[in-house]
Amino acid sequence: MNLKNLILTITFLLSCNLFSQNTYVFLGSYNRDKSAEAIQVYQLDTLNGKLTKFTSVNNVINPSYLTVSPNGKYVYACTDTKTPNAGSISSFEFNTENKSLTFLNSQQSGGENPVYVSVHKSGKWITNANYTEGSVSVFPILENGKIDSIAQNFQYMDGSTHKERQTRSHVHSAVFSPQYDYLFLPDLGADKIRCYAFDENQKKPLVETKNPFTKTDLEAGPRHFTFHPNQKYGYCIEEMAGQISVYKYENGVLNKIQRIATHPDKIKEGFESSDVHISPDGKFLYATNRGKENNITIFSIDENGLLKNIGYQSTLGKHPRVFAIDESGNFLVASNVQTGNVIVFKRDPKTGLLKKTGKEIKMQDVSCVQIKRI
Repeated sequence: MNLKNLILTITFLLSCNLFSQNTYVFLGSYNRDKSAEAIQVYQLDTLNGKLTKFTSVNNVINPSYLTVSPNGKYVYACTDTKTPNAGSISSFEFNTENKSLTFLNSQQSGGENPVYVSVHKSGKWITNANYTEGSVSVFPILENGKIDSIAQNFQYMDGSTHKERQTRSHVHSAVFSPQYDYLFLPDLGADKIRCYAFDENQKKPLVETKNPFTKTDLEAGPRHFTFHPNQKYGYCIEEMAGQISVYKYENGVLNKIQRIATHPDKIKEGFESSDVHISPDGKFLYATNRGKENNITIFSIDENGLLKNIGYQSTLGKHPRVFAIDESGNFLVASNVQTGNVIVFKRDPKTGLLKKTGKEIKMQDVSCVQIKRI
């Protein structure tokens, strides 16, 4: 090996080591008991997939969904979920030097059973979706990371055709557009993907648009949503129908170009599709199925944004509610609620296929995983 190649190899190894030492995995849970660990944080070694316990926090109930601020200093969680007549959004300070996660404050979520939180790229706003009562709330974030009092709350009453599950609105996520100038709200109960313009400079940033929603197929049950890295396409996973709808995206408008099943044709019922993410290189899409399957469906993405099913991977547990892909694109981490285990998969960047690696983590009723390089 000549000197130039040796220097390049050393530089690459050093950068990989730096990457691995600063990647953290955040796990939320349905802990149901303040004395039990509610959120756990691990370091992810992005060379071998090993998870090492970093810190944890208790004294909160059911932090079912988490997100991390753009600067990595704060964690925000849906708390008091699945708790009658309750629902809150909580903030925590994450300190890598002290290895600590410290509770800062909570605000009422503006509806029962909050299930999703998103932070604006500016770090100045947080939005959340409330499932049971079908609503969205927006809060300013103070300079110290605490959540300020609610700025806006919109509630919806309309449902759809399923007599048991769609008697009213059930907003299941709140997802910013690639430029953070729109907010999309998949509504499982109404078979709609609602949309608002988002003006970060206004005291009430949610602004009604000419296209307030995109209608999905009946009894689809839209749940989670993600955008392609090229910002041209959006992908919505439909919990009830077990489908992914692909949309061409431009300036807050979604136009459907494909709908494809997340499960084999022989599976006609018993599935509950849950989460969807795209690899950082934009070549593959991954979607989780709960119920009978408990697997990850793997799709390739062509240059026109269309999907092709290329395989399935068991999550090696039951009820995979949320998963995440690390920023290097090397690893996918899945959380299984009913079996209380977290599995790290190595992702093949060429084929998109997954292979279990490292040691699995046990956490009772683990409900959410987020990964952040800090």
